[in-house]
Amino acid sequence: MDTDVLIVGAGPTGLALGIDLARRGVRALVVERGETLTPGSRGKGLQPRTMEVYEDLGVLDAILDAGGPYPVGMIWRDGEQVGEHMMFDPAEDGGADGEENGGVDGGQGSRFATPWMVPQWRNQEILRARLEELGGGVVFGREVVGVEQDADGVTARFVSGAPVRARYAVAADGGRSAVRRALGIGMTGETVDPDPVLVADVRISGLSRDHWHIFPPHDEVGFLAICPLAGTEDFQLVAQFPDGAGPDLTLGGIRKAVADRTHLDPEDVTEVRWVSDFRPRAALADRFREGRVFLAGDAAHVHSPAGGQGLNTSVQDAYNLGWKLGAVLGGRASADLLDTYEEERRPIAAHVLGLSTAIHRDEARRGTATMQLGLGYRESSLAQETRQSPTGRIRAGDRAPDGTTEGVRLFDALRGPGWTLLTVGTRSSAPGLDPVHLPAHGAYGTGVFLIRPDGYVGWAGETTEGLDRYRATTGA
Repeated sequence: MDTDVLIVGAGPTGLALGIDLARRGVRALVVERGETLTPGSRGKGLQPRTMEVYEDLGVLDAILDAGGPYPVGMIWRDGEQVGEHMMFDPAEDGGADGEENGGVDGGQGSRFATPWMVPQWRNQEILRARLEELGGGVVFGREVVGVEQDADGVTARFVSGAPVRARYAVAADGGRSAVRRALGIGMTGETVDPDPVLVADVRISGLSRDHWHIFPPHDEVGFLAICPLAGTEDFQLVAQFPDGAGPDLTLGGIRKAVADRTHLDPEDVTEVRWVSDFRPRAALADRFREGRVFLAGDAAHVHSPAGGQGLNTSVQDAYNLGWKLGAVLGGRASADLLDTYEEERRPIAAHVLGLSTAIHRDEARRGTATMQLGLGYRESSLAQETRQSPTGRIRAGDRAPDGTTEGVRLFDALRGPGWTLLTVGTRSSAPGLDPVHLPAHGAYGTGVFLIRPDGYVGWAGETTEGLDRYRATTGA
């Protein structure tokens, strides 16, 4: 074997998976068909749950330094500012509930309450730097043209360069995934909006960076929005073309779109740094696994950008798969554990796709649901709730909420690639696990909780009875 895991695609999904495997000591090779990381702002919003993941992966400080909060929307009409528009509804049940309930956000148990803006190109740079810090890296110019499998591993062939042999492979190569097509896995979906959309990173003069500028459609001219990209001098421009004609992606074409729909002059657009166009669609892969090859990110699910769900769901695919590959490759769990990747992630992707589509069609708002803190795996075979009368709101399969009790922050104890035994209102221990004892935490109630490496409650009980059987199947 050339490597344990071949990761095809160096977007946020592939890079996050590479980081997670590297910190587990798993040999992983990330290959990218382009000669550089993909440019452009694309998915610019990081939801609170992804920020928690990034904290665990060791990139949070760099992400915070590189970005900023979302600005309030400003609606324009005929060159006049006619009102502000809140881009996100406030989170339900927000506000601190004191130390007993966590001392962070009472409703969600997270230190992150709103999305954080980082242009995707910068996000990828930060993830790549972390991967290299851990001894990994990206090999560019490796375009996959074929994938073959046998009982022992996967062989990937490229347009140029030698084939790569790996025990497992992960397709993180985007919505037009060459690996998915090579495997013959179909995607089922719909066109969310038939009108083409232009998205570009531009430099604009004469426009404040204090607001996300919104120009509603008028006189058969489509919607246009200009958002300052935090941490840069650029703006992200998004324009819809309701006539169905493909947009003009040249500087002249973008200047015309801006002049036709805003009070700005064409020359106010001084530079186009990146541009693309697409038709919003929603699609879900028929399955997330074929033998020793897994689909993750856009290769498995394609979202409308509305609501900022696609990139975040993709990173969390990687976070779910990483610890499972590590446990199997490390000999701590059987290969059956890998079956739970599709079991857990495909329903989540289907749910989030529906949410993204509803937001695009103005049938839902951005708010608590889009933060992704409430997503979980209660129906998973890995979720075992053994308490007869559980107190608190947390059950096996739920995301473990953060909190601070007696000056100790829970997520500080959970951070890292291993499992954590948490006891609340009781004291128990288990061989090989360093327990974390809390006298109280309102969200958990009372009990013993085994927290998975990806931050979800795997097993919950009143005592540790039955815990050994669960650990034997999961590699905990």
